[in-house]
Formats: sequence, structure tokens, C-alpha cells
Amino acid sequence: MPSLNYPEPIIELVAELKKLPGVGPRSAERIAVWMIQHRKSNSEELSQALDTSRAMIGLCKCCGFFSTNGECDLCNDHTRETEILCVVEQPTDVLPLERSGAFKGYYHCLGGKLSPLDNTTPEDLNISELLRRVSEDMEIILALSSDVEGEATANYLAEMLEKKNCKVTRIAQGLPAGGGLEHADELTLMRALQGRR
Repeated sequence: MPSLNYPEPIIELVAELKKLPGVGPRSAERIAVWMIQHRKSNSEELSQALDTSRAMIGLCKCCGFFSTNGECDLCNDHTRETEILCVVEQPTDVLPLERSGAFKGYYHCLGGKLSPLDNTTPEDLNISELLRRVSEDMEIILALSSDVEGEATANYLAEMLEKKNCKVTRIAQGLPAGGGLEHADELTLMRALQGRR
């Protein structure tokens, strides 16, 4: 925050806005000031939408994606490919995959990844439901992050799924479209070479 002394309610509003993902101190300040200056703005509608979303949105009992009635629209879409299941960490990971239009199967959200430092164990994740959903004629695509915790989770799941006698694959990792070699780190380059086709 700048040295300018705002009234306490604005400081509290800025502090809350800074907690949102992708909102830094300056953005939070601009949003807060805009909301105060534009009293006829949609602040009441925003507050109502937040309250309604928190009250009505839950997680799908089958896959862990967002839902309003126990089971999500994706799980209820019977035109999707039943033999492919894409495993992601969070419900928000489903959104870019759906926007790409490249995946037509079903999803399974773990609700996180294994992390001994954060005390996140297999029992904390939605793994038992995943194992219940898997059959031996399925392909399970592990679309997990490439950090240490994501790798550990992928290895753990691959080991558990081995007993199910299903096909387990990982999404390819490497250079982003339009990215040059000079901007890539060693791990990204290694994965790009390993995933070449």
C-alpha cells in the first residue's frame, strides 16, 4: 500500500481483495477505490452472486468438479468417451482442458496433490473414488503438475492403478507454443525431448 492513509474500511477491503488469486496490491487498491467511487456499481450484485455461489455450488460426488445438484453436467453427459478418464489436481484444472476442446472423456479431480510438507496424504485426496471408477479397459490420463508434489502424486497413482490392469498415460510436457529454447529451463527441455514424436 502507498503511504497515503486510507480510511480503515478501504484498507480492509484492499486486504481482502489481495487474497484473491492474481490480484496484487496495486490491482486490489484500484478495484477497492473503483468500487467506492462508483456507488451505483454492481457491488450489491457482486455480493449477492458470491453468497449464492457459496450456498449453491458444491463438488460432484462422482468426479469432484463443480456442481449444483450432487452430480455435474460433465458426468451427466453421456456423449463423452467412457473409456478415457483424465485425472487432474483441482476442479479448476478441468476448465482449460474443456476450453481446448481436445478431450472428450470424463474427469476425476483429486482435490490436491501429495505433499508431506503440507501434511497432505493419500487419505486427504479423492483417490479411493478414482480407484472405484477405474476398470481394466480404460485409459487413465494423469494431467498433474510437473513439480515435485505432482510427480510424487503421479507415481503413487501409477502404482495404485497398476493393480487395476488399465492403461496409464501422462500428458506430454514441454515447450509452450510460441516459446523459444532460450526461455526454457532444463527440466522443461528434458521433458520436451522425452515427449518428442
